[in-house]
Amino acid sequence: MEFIGTLCLILIATTLGSHLSRRIGIPAVIGQLLVGVILGQAGLNWVHPNILVHDFSEIGVILLMFLAGLESDLSLLKKYFKPGMFVALLGILFPVVFGWLTGEAFHVPLNEALFFGIILAATSVSISVEVLKELNVVNTKEGSTILGASVVDDILVVLVLSLSLSFLTGDTSSQTPLPLILLEQVIYFVFIFLLVKWIAPLLMSFAGKIYANSAVIIVSLVICLGMSFVADLVGLSSVIGAFFAGIAVSQTKVKQEVYRNVEALGYSIFIPVFFVSVGLEVDFTNFGSQLFFILAFTIIAILTKLVGGYLGAKVAGFSGNSSLMVGAGMISRGEMALIILQIGQQSKLIEAQYYSPLVIIILLTTLVSPLILKHFTRKIYAVKAN
Repeated sequence: MEFIGTLCLILIATTLGSHLSRRIGIPAVIGQLLVGVILGQAGLNWVHPNILVHDFSEIGVILLMFLAGLESDLSLLKKYFKPGMFVALLGILFPVVFGWLTGEAFHVPLNEALFFGIILAATSVSISVEVLKELNVVNTKEGSTILGASVVDDILVVLVLSLSLSFLTGDTSSQTPLPLILLEQVIYFVFIFLLVKWIAPLLMSFAGKIYANSAVIIVSLVICLGMSFVADLVGLSSVIGAFFAGIAVSQTKVKQEVYRNVEALGYSIFIPVFFVSVGLEVDFTNFGSQLFFILAFTIIAILTKLVGGYLGAKVAGFSGNSSLMVGAGMISRGEMALIILQIGQQSKLIEAQYYSPLVIIILLTTLVSPLILKHFTRKIYAVKAN
């Protein structure tokens, strides 16, 4: 029963942390991560990353990615495909290349340095959306391009992660030949296409006819968890299956019902445990010696997304200030980068000495992003922003 007490502590602390964060104008995810730092080995040492915390956080990250897939607006992607694609491609290329080069400069092993780049390629647009709503510019061409680019960015980063993970880990423990693994993964992505196009709509329609409580929600969770399980079986990350399951369900008529219920389930129990579990691993023992590493990567993280987004928007025909606004909207790493970081840690791609600095770098970009976005937005929409 000890875990019940721990879970109560986590839920109370993360609720308070989220409230205080929003009261002072910073994203709620920052408060939840800081709760993990305070309760973990870097602080009070009251909560430890045991098996139940690990399992709850695994479910939390799967539900978080499922919700991210549900939120992906493919109609928005079609409308702003050209600028969104340019912004997303350059916004991924720059962080991957310069993240890798910066890692090499710090004498990080090649595979780990490349994974640093993949972490920096992630974008969490949820924080940017909050700022865009606050300034009343969501439906402008810049706001819509940020949203469209984030959909492309999410999909491309998930694909890059899934295709590179087995190669970067150099896992030779599997007895399955590499060509067969690749074939299994190709078949999996073909199945994703079928799921989005036909299978998910049929299953959700069938669920609506079942005389059982919450049948639609249960079937959607079965799709999510089933896709996660199969993704893991074919050598991909489980979160990849959850993300594409979310995209599949988002194309059905029950999207809003599923999102509302899964959001309540996830954010009331499992997702807070995930964010706390990330904070539990933070250790400030060597913070002084890691300060230059943190500063260097934070600057690279901010500049690569800003410049990549700026150039992508310029190629699409945007003005200078509009391009800077779009680039600023892509800076925040938030939960997407944390998920990738967690995957890297579980896959033994992140050495223990780099885990805490990377969490701090993600936190800093998440904090700085709204300030930069507000600055460039007010340059264009000064009247609306006042």
